[in-house]
Amino acid sequence: MRGPTKTFRLVATLLLGAVLALGGCSDQRGGAPAPTSPTRIAFVPKIGGIPYFDAMDTGGREAAKQLGVEWTTTGPGNVDPAAQVKIVRDLIAKKVDVIVVAPNDPAVLAQVIAEARAKGIHVLTSDTDAPGTQREVFVNQASAQGIGTAVVDALMAKTGGTGQYAIVSCGPAAANLNSWIAVQKEYAADRYPKAQLVETVYAGEDQDTATNLAKGIMAGHPGLTGLIGECTTSAPGVAKAVRDEQKIGQVFTVGVGTPQAIKPFLLDGSCSQSVLWNVESLGYLTAWTAKQVADGKPLQAVNKVSLELPAVKYDTASKTVLLGDPLLITTDNVDQFKY
Repeated sequence: MRGPTKTFRLVATLLLGAVLALGGCSDQRGGAPAPTSPTRIAFVPKIGGIPYFDAMDTGGREAAKQLGVEWTTTGPGNVDPAAQVKIVRDLIAKKVDVIVVAPNDPAVLAQVIAEARAKGIHVLTSDTDAPGTQREVFVNQASAQGIGTAVVDALMAKTGGTGQYAIVSCGPAAANLNSWIAVQKEYAADRYPKAQLVETVYAGEDQDTATNLAKGIMAGHPGLTGLIGECTTSAPGVAKAVRDEQKIGQVFTVGVGTPQAIKPFLLDGSCSQSVLWNVESLGYLTAWTAKQVADGKPLQAVNKVSLELPAVKYDTASKTVLLGDPLLITTDNVDQFKY
């Protein structure tokens, strides 16, 4: 009997190859799915290189390790809103999954936020909100009411609820700072009618500018008894002005300052108290929230984020996640914080 012909062998080889190929496809479909790339979360703070946003970045990176996501922070070199717009557009081009921004000017960022959403990129705000834009969730450090009243009470406890005081803020369009100032004005007028707010000025995010503005206020108002530093650069700035002008015990300062930046001024009495929150926890919560949004998981009224954040509240009406109550930083607890 003749053996298989050349043509028969060729056909058999082709059929065997097809069977093996089909088997391979079947195994691939039935086996473990191919690994997917981790969610990429990009944070854009108001400005880069200051302790406050460095601490937020630390918290975000810690969450990223635990959650299996990628976290990057890219901050502008100044507080010009156009610098943030450029960074966000660059991130859109890189096709990241989530952009989280702390807007210097919400109105200026509205368009680029809309551009990101149109490309299917999720957009959150953290630390500072952008109301009226297409952001999906705001991660809030503490309520405006809580921060505003705590700052005023801290100052008035030193001035006896009387005298002249001034506010040195940062960006004039910063939604979070302006909301705190609005609460402070209303609360002080109602609760401490003998105290007089004489000036509200803006130093950008520059500590030296805050110091110089505070010195000018003290020169223009010899009877001044209090200064509020509304952000983490102006809080040490106004305290330094009091120290430089040798007015410790005459002009009292309080503010929203990071612990280690404000510590020297707490120790020498040029700052009486700092009202803040756990900034690293805010960064952690920001990364966690971003992942929930990216994964399409609805936020609950109360969320167990971690052992340290077991009951984080979410308000559906404002689409706001709230870290918690303000933290009062004094000489007694300042060393508990590394940032």
